[in-house]
Amino acid sequence: MKVLITDEISQEGLLPLVDDPRITVDVKLGLPVAELHEIIGEYDAIITRSGTQVDPPLIDRAVRLKIIARAGVGIDNVDVEYASKKGIIVVNAPFGNVNSAAEHTMALLLALCRNVTIANASLKGGEWQRAPFTGSELKEKTIGIVGLGKVGGRVALRCKAFEAEVLACDPYISEKRAEDLRVRLVPLDDIIRYADIITVHTPLNEETRGIINAEHFDRMKPGAIIINCARGGIIDEAAMLAALENGKVAGAAFDVWSEEPPRSETIKKLINHPRMIVTPHLGANTIEAQKNVAVDVSREIVNYVDGRPMTNAVNIPRFDPDLMDQMRPFMGLISQMGEFISQLAPANPEKISFAYNGKLARYDCAPLTVCGLAALLGRHTEQEVNMVNASLVARNMGIAVEELRTTEAESFSDLITLDIQTPQSKRTIAGTLFEGIPKIVKMRDFLTDFTPEPHMLVINYEDRPGLIGKIGTILGEEGVNIGNLNLGRRARAGEAMVVLSIDSPASEEIVERLGQAVNAHFIKQVHISSVK
Repeated sequence: MKVLITDEISQEGLLPLVDDPRITVDVKLGLPVAELHEIIGEYDAIITRSGTQVDPPLIDRAVRLKIIARAGVGIDNVDVEYASKKGIIVVNAPFGNVNSAAEHTMALLLALCRNVTIANASLKGGEWQRAPFTGSELKEKTIGIVGLGKVGGRVALRCKAFEAEVLACDPYISEKRAEDLRVRLVPLDDIIRYADIITVHTPLNEETRGIINAEHFDRMKPGAIIINCARGGIIDEAAMLAALENGKVAGAAFDVWSEEPPRSETIKKLINHPRMIVTPHLGANTIEAQKNVAVDVSREIVNYVDGRPMTNAVNIPRFDPDLMDQMRPFMGLISQMGEFISQLAPANPEKISFAYNGKLARYDCAPLTVCGLAALLGRHTEQEVNMVNASLVARNMGIAVEELRTTEAESFSDLITLDIQTPQSKRTIAGTLFEGIPKIVKMRDFLTDFTPEPHMLVINYEDRPGLIGKIGTILGEEGVNIGNLNLGRRARAGEAMVVLSIDSPASEEIVERLGQAVNAHFIKQVHISSVK
């Protein structure tokens, strides 16, 4: 195998490749695009960082390319979708810098608590002052961690070593994982209300963008401290600036920004605020982290050569064609089921069960299980989750995965059931194919009959005359058209579950208004990206 390296990579981290006689490594840094296009056809793998654009024109010329390896977390410079269409596996190194990011978090936190930066500037400026720089200790402070993944977990361990009380919010981590870290899982609102220090460690997606906003700052303890070494945009930067200016927050430390490099006046003001400690996205910038990401992608290439699974692939590799022929009609169904229930499921799952009933159970259902698992977990982790790494991601999150098969069938010739279990409750969703179309036929203990659509509303309430009309009226007044409506209920005038497909997303205000109008026990807007 011939490997091309186009960006600066730790040479020590490349030893797994260099030491393998089956692999030839060529290092050609800073190539002009035309020259790179000219030679890429000779190579089976390419290793980049952020300096090389692996775009469709390059991929089209890479006639032998089997692997694109990004030595780092982000893959913004790689057209993953186009590479997938060409059958090229894309791998990254999402965990090579986790320790580096955790230590940088602690560095910023301690520097902020002990006024290191301003005391340093004062002393270097010829002053000798101590009283203005009186700091505070971490011991017995309440530290709230939002996101208890690889980095958040390491931060939790380090904070416990400082004898702090640690609260954590992460609805996709099991109670057992929290117990192992000796932290207490709580809702985000409890962290906002009770924490002296709040640090965020989630991926940035539509669910976490602005997860801490102006409303949260209003409810924080006076003198709170805020840390962001995760992703810019998780904390609303305008709200952060306002909280510093009005004195609600004592100080903050950011390593990441929604614009890098910063351009907006808001971010520039935030960076220059005297109670801010700032760094230019240095969380992964250690010698050790750079070596680790190089080692990780090098090992992935060796795994490919050896025919072993690749744990950090960010796109789906090809399964055995004969197996795929049997499973392909159900792949879309289980992906939609997983994505749907992941947005409704209870927090902190301990176990996820996949049950296959009917003719489907005659086959090896493992590809379906990992496909459903990837859809369930894909929104809520620091890395891309796919059919290769889904089981490993679940194991790292402390989630047990069970697969059950029986050829016995009752109402449907084929039925897939997903159960998500926590210590307090269980959620169930079941689906089948009807003339090739995915159908959800059960949610909890409600019988249903609907096809997943891109935009949906799920409402649970006590059934009373006129409520369906109220729902239609409110949506109509707001210009939201209902595509389909399915009502499931246990008994007449009993508890009901309504699932609506709508032609366009509803605003948060509309959802809140609907919930109040029907006195909803539960209301949630669901977005299904896997529906074409």
